[in-house]
Amino acid sequence: MTINIDSVFFTLLMSALFLFFFLRTARKATAGVPGKFQSVVEMVVGFVDGLVRETFHGRSKLIAPLAITIFCLVFMMNFMDMLPVDWLPALWGKANEAAGHDPAHAYLRVVPTADLNTTLGLSLMVFLLIQVFGISHKGIGKFTAEAFTAPFHAEGTVMKILLAPANLLLRVIEELVRPLSLTLRLFGNMYAGELIFILIALMTWNAAASSGMTYVMAPLQFISGFVWTAFHILVITLQAFIFMMLTVVYLSMAAESH
Repeated sequence: MTINIDSVFFTLLMSALFLFFFLRTARKATAGVPGKFQSVVEMVVGFVDGLVRETFHGRSKLIAPLAITIFCLVFMMNFMDMLPVDWLPALWGKANEAAGHDPAHAYLRVVPTADLNTTLGLSLMVFLLIQVFGISHKGIGKFTAEAFTAPFHAEGTVMKILLAPANLLLRVIEELVRPLSLTLRLFGNMYAGELIFILIALMTWNAAASSGMTYVMAPLQFISGFVWTAFHILVITLQAFIFMMLTVVYLSMAAESH
């Protein structure tokens, strides 16, 4: 539960960029021939809205905008991994050195989703939304009663009382596993991707320094980095999509009655 200023800064920066571009597109939208960026925004909105209509079986004006926000924001935070891994940290180190501080201790992480605290924060907000949706769609009485009567149903008061502790235990485990899985899945993929970029750079650089074969290792580093970048674009898009879809599915399950 650490608040890392760099992660908070880049999260807020990506949020501001998302709001700026989408609000600007909405205000300048035309019913005629759309511009390139409007076409991209319309494709994203239409795609996500269609998925929400198929997945969420309740009624809510919040779900589609929430899903679009989650997908775009997580994708933009993930996409920061496409920047060269040492550019911004190197600039931050030089800025610290110019300010009279030790550049070796100037730490900067530009990918917010590679920070466990960021993904945990996003997942906890989804967890809270699940509870709010469950209560708003079912009422506090029915929402509480389902915690003691599902998934094991029983006829008769005595059997319901006997099965209530098991149902409550399973419900608690189910609710806790959801944010945990969302947190670790997104963090693990982004942290591993960032680490592989660093390993590609360090291994080829160390090999070139020790063998003197810079003319061989430099093209190898470029090819390796290019291949991993191309693959990683699929990873960051898929992780944003999975986080969005699981959120919609969890909210749909919370709104449905057993």
